[in-house]
Amino acid sequence: MKKLILKTAAVILIVLLVGIQFFKTKENKSTQNSGNAITQHYDVPNNIKNILKTSCYDCHSNNTNYPWYNKIQPINWWLAKHVNEGRKELNFDEFNTYSTKKKLHKLDEVIKTIKDNEMPLKSYTLFHGDANLSDSDKQDIEAWAKKIRNVIQ
Repeated sequence: MKKLILKTAAVILIVLLVGIQFFKTKENKSTQNSGNAITQHYDVPNNIKNILKTSCYDCHSNNTNYPWYNKIQPINWWLAKHVNEGRKELNFDEFNTYSTKKKLHKLDEVIKTIKDNEMPLKSYTLFHGDANLSDSDKQDIEAWAKKIRNVIQ
């Protein structure tokens, strides 16, 4: 009887794992550049663009570069949740739609979360080693964010 229960549970688990593969999320892929992108309205030097692209844009823009394992459920759902939360918190491609107060606040948050090593997330840098920020990268981002704050004020 115990073997039958285990076999039944295993079959149900396999059917569920196969079944959920058909329920994908909408990918965060944009075919065009946003006219509201921070790079369209403020000076973003090439070194900062590279840092943002490598360490931030997968979760904080309108275009995510998905890894191969995004095709597997429930990983796809987990990644989609992170990307949606990241975009909701800060979207560099929609930055110019924010009010002045919100722009200033978001730039302050960029400085704080990078200084406090809260961003990029450890779960992200675990699989994207190139997204780790050096001390120099952090200083460059901080100086840039402060410069943009001064332009906005």
